[in-house]
Amino acid sequence: MYRTTVLKLLFPLLLSCTEVPEKKTELEQLPVYTDDSLMSPPDTTITVSTSSIKTGTTNPDELLAFSKTLKGIPYKYSSTDPRRGFDCSGFITYVFNHFKIDVPRTSAGFTNEGETVSLAEGKPGDLILFTGTDSTIRTVGHMGIITQADDSVVFIHSTSGKANGVTETTLNPYYMGRFVKVIRVFPHH
Repeated sequence: MYRTTVLKLLFPLLLSCTEVPEKKTELEQLPVYTDDSLMSPPDTTITVSTSSIKTGTTNPDELLAFSKTLKGIPYKYSSTDPRRGFDCSGFITYVFNHFKIDVPRTSAGFTNEGETVSLAEGKPGDLILFTGTDSTIRTVGHMGIITQADDSVVFIHSTSGKANGVTETTLNPYYMGRFVKVIRVFPHH
């Protein structure tokens, strides 16, 4: 049945002396523009992103002093409310917002903020960014504020781990395996 139908449809074409019109591809059906501006080379300018975090007159010492008053507040996913608890970026948001400094709400939102500095150059007040708990996924998923950077790096953060809340942690092999980068948001720091 199928073969008969196909032959009935193709038979007139086979006997025809005219060429079968070629079907145009989608690309060939697009209109052709002759505007010279479309023919110019692409813009290859590289734009260096600047931080949207404006710390104003706040200095890292006062920010750290305030952040340490929050130690012991429990971990609470997706919260910026100290009465309920904080997740890691909720803690950062609350601390910076206390000084009227706007920051991204998520840890991943900090990925392209500030000036990246090496871990060895990190100073108190710099932000330290980590992967989430799955360190094989190398995107930012956790963060803290460096409180000490001399012999060892110590950071304050809100963790869902053993401490289950705002605590200071020494950079250890576990967090080193999750380390992504340090960013500086305080200019001339």
